[in-house]
Amino acid sequence: MTHLKELLLVAVLLIPAWCVNTVRGESLNETARQKIEGLNTRISQADTAGIDTLKEKMTVRTAEVFLKYSDWDEAHKNINTDQFKLVPKYKETASETAEMLADFERQEVIIMLDEATENIDKLIAGTTRRKPIPNIDWSKVSHNGDVLTFENSPVFLTDWTWKPDIAELNEYHGQQDGFFLMHPFILNEDGEISQRILSELKEKPDGRAGFIFLNHKNVPQWAKHNYGPEFSMRDDTYTAYDIDHPGAREMNRLLLSGTVPYMAGKKYSELGYMLCNEPHFYTTKDVWATGPVSEYTLRKFNQWLLERHKNIETLNELWGTHFPSFEEVEITIPISAELQGTPKWHDWVSFNMDRVTDWYQFLKTEIRRHDPSAKVHLKIMPNLWTDNKRNHGIDLEALTRMSDIIGNDAGSAYNTMWGHVQWQDQYALDWREMSMAHDFLKSVSPEKIMFNTESHFLSTGRSRDLRMNPAYARATFWLAHTQGLTVSQNWFWARMEDGSIRRNAGKGFGASNNQQPRIVNEVHSTMMDLNSYAEEIVAMQRQRKPIRIFYSKASAINKPEHMDDVFELYESLFFEGVPLGYVTADILSAEEHSNWDVVLIHKTQYVTPDDLKALQNYVNQGGHVLIDEVSLKMDQYGRPLEGLGNSPRIAQTKSFKDMKSKALRFIGSRGQAPPVVIQEENSAEGKGCTWKCIEMEKGHPVVSIVNVGKTPASLKLSLRNATNETICRNLLSGQIISDTPTLKPYDVLFVEVTDGNVQR
Repeated sequence: MTHLKELLLVAVLLIPAWCVNTVRGESLNETARQKIEGLNTRISQADTAGIDTLKEKMTVRTAEVFLKYSDWDEAHKNINTDQFKLVPKYKETASETAEMLADFERQEVIIMLDEATENIDKLIAGTTRRKPIPNIDWSKVSHNGDVLTFENSPVFLTDWTWKPDIAELNEYHGQQDGFFLMHPFILNEDGEISQRILSELKEKPDGRAGFIFLNHKNVPQWAKHNYGPEFSMRDDTYTAYDIDHPGAREMNRLLLSGTVPYMAGKKYSELGYMLCNEPHFYTTKDVWATGPVSEYTLRKFNQWLLERHKNIETLNELWGTHFPSFEEVEITIPISAELQGTPKWHDWVSFNMDRVTDWYQFLKTEIRRHDPSAKVHLKIMPNLWTDNKRNHGIDLEALTRMSDIIGNDAGSAYNTMWGHVQWQDQYALDWREMSMAHDFLKSVSPEKIMFNTESHFLSTGRSRDLRMNPAYARATFWLAHTQGLTVSQNWFWARMEDGSIRRNAGKGFGASNNQQPRIVNEVHSTMMDLNSYAEEIVAMQRQRKPIRIFYSKASAINKPEHMDDVFELYESLFFEGVPLGYVTADILSAEEHSNWDVVLIHKTQYVTPDDLKALQNYVNQGGHVLIDEVSLKMDQYGRPLEGLGNSPRIAQTKSFKDMKSKALRFIGSRGQAPPVVIQEENSAEGKGCTWKCIEMEKGHPVVSIVNVGKTPASLKLSLRNATNETICRNLLSGQIISDTPTLKPYDVLFVEVTDGNVQR
């Protein structure tokens, strides 16, 4: 018997590893299939009881899709190994990670199904309640002002870049439509459009809500020949030709006149024409993606200088030069960053923004010739505003005001794949770009929807984690929508229908949502919750912003770290439950001053005369200002300014902390403090829970709280000036919860707060 045991042990040890893995994989697959069957049984029970089960049906579909993907990954470990080698965090363990990937996905599916089963059991038992979720038909979604509507109610939409347009995925994971336009569709200088494209446009049905992607990456051969070798330039960016060359306008007129008439008024163009993918026109020496400019650009600059300065003597005095005329002004491009803060730097950077804005205004005008109701937007990288660099040609305020839809590709970060960054000392996620930009964009254009056409909430070139906490996905999507997001196209769905990897997936596939069933499920679960309470979320988006931070483009251009200074103040106010906004000279001049209570001016040393005039007019008309000791000292060229005149409505502050406390006291004195008070305790240096509070028609405050901090936070919720017990009801579960909840990092809490003596 002992000898037999030894023989059996040897036999087991001789079994190849692939056999063991196959058995384990089959076991996990079988377990997952059984759990799908069990969940489907409960879905039938819940349907019979009249309980909304759209979320669970989505989870079942997500499970089925990713089980198919796991089988593909099991059979293609070599391909996945190569993909993981492209990701810095997984480069050294690429083979091992690819080896375990299929089982990891299956295990994630099992966890996801267990959680869904637990949730639906609670719904069936009546211990939790769920508000009905709208089952959105994208072909019946309409754009109405600052919202998208379905069946007369506001809705939020999300889909995925490159997701296959198949029923299996469209039913629960987005139904976005659209069309892709590129210049090689023009066959010759006469504007002949490819017959294949024309046939596709003529035969394409009205479709579903979508957008038109205008690509500038490829220049047709006939254009290179006709316009000369200098026409094609900067081909390492998303605009591979000279926008100042006359041929650029001619080529785009041909493309737009030959295609837009077929797209006008269609549902698949309801979400607008995206004028460019991530536009950037850096012209600074030794900077990423920097490039040359043409003689056309330089001549345009000379004309711009003439219009700006009027006479050459003024320019020479500012620049310290001796040019005899504007026609003979010279500048070296790429320009040296060492010139930052000088008049020459300011003029060039300002001109670079103006020429780019003019270019996109031209494209909008041409589209409108053929589709008078067309709406346009741009996929602008918000870090071009939230970060410090400015010589990239993108004037976020001007381009957003010009656009009919607020376009961007804002992102957040779960981690960093190399090195250590400052936000990790205090926070569980990097929210600066997303939150700061959203508040600025909605300050510029509060009346428009916001479309993130490439949302990088889940993965970027610098942030990736295969074992990402699904709560992070909920936190980012929830926070983004409370701050103004309406519709998004997520980065990215790089699998084909059978689970294989798209050829153009690049370096972004490994450790992305393409291998994370729970992340994909959480994204769509969060969207369903947002849509269940879309009226409340829209109310948060529309909240009056009583505190406004003054933004000066002149300071941003001239100062190396101006946006860090702006963020310093913004961050200090971000956790106080008060909606934040911005003002600029144009906002001060165009909007009703009653939209806010006080303007904060922090470390804004440089302003233009127009900036100062707009601020002074605001004060003269009764506006209130808090200002520090260093702001408004110089114009855009460094010449001294007298600043604002004396007024009892202008108060000096000693620090950003002093400015914060005075601003909060001031809006409190005007009855603008939130109706709910939230006290927070955590083990970090500062607060980690950002929150918003609204009062709906029935008068009970609704509060959204997201813990972006890196430590758990103990909260105390109470009604302002209340003397009775506070009752908190979790709106997503229907349960009464404690008024002293503890939120882990990434936790989202959405509650209705009532007085204990008020009958609910």
